[in-house]
Amino acid sequence: MGSAQTMSMRVVVDSREQAPYDFAGASCYAGTTVEQGSLSTGDYAPKGLEHLCAVERKSLPDFVACLGRERDRFVRELERGRGLECFAVVVEGDFASLAHHDYRGQLDAHSACQSVASFVARLKVPVLFAGSRAGGQYAVWSILRQYLRGKLHELKAVEASIRAPAPQACPAGAPEARAGACARGVDKHKAGEPRDVLDAFGGPAEAFPGMVPEGGAAC
Repeated sequence: MGSAQTMSMRVVVDSREQAPYDFAGASCYAGTTVEQGSLSTGDYAPKGLEHLCAVERKSLPDFVACLGRERDRFVRELERGRGLECFAVVVEGDFASLAHHDYRGQLDAHSACQSVASFVARLKVPVLFAGSRAGGQYAVWSILRQYLRGKLHELKAVEASIRAPAPQACPAGAPEARAGACARGVDKHKAGEPRDVLDAFGGPAEAFPGMVPEGGAAC
């Protein structure tokens, strides 16, 4: 990964997507590469995490169709998206155009707006009106990027939590509770302090020659 401005990102675009984004033409897209693939949900996803994150892109006419004659199919798509950690719909238009019936078709504007509200309130699927194609590209890129940044923070937290500190010796003269465990017991060790090999495996000292120092218990 590069800096926050040039973080590398590999994006999979569904092969059925017409006129796909190329994430080019702006400096913020530096480090972003695109490859075609088959996505079961959405149109764009981070490479290798397609089962966790995806974004559905719609032009305004396509979106209006999804609110009308293609609603059942679209709702099934949204239901699948709910099973992902991150899923959103990006519309290349603005909400005002929908509310003012600035589109072709007989679909009532009030019904269209209420459908969008139901997707958000009932299905818990965010719908972003990006205003234009350029805005849609930026919105899709931003969602995927922020998801990956969150995963990167999670990975760093996991790495920090499993980084083993140096083992600590038992107090001088501490009696041996059992082979491989000092008298303090596992629950008395400092938080995050690893057990030694004998304690972890629970085996007798003689099964692990050289692991227990002479005259004392391992901790």
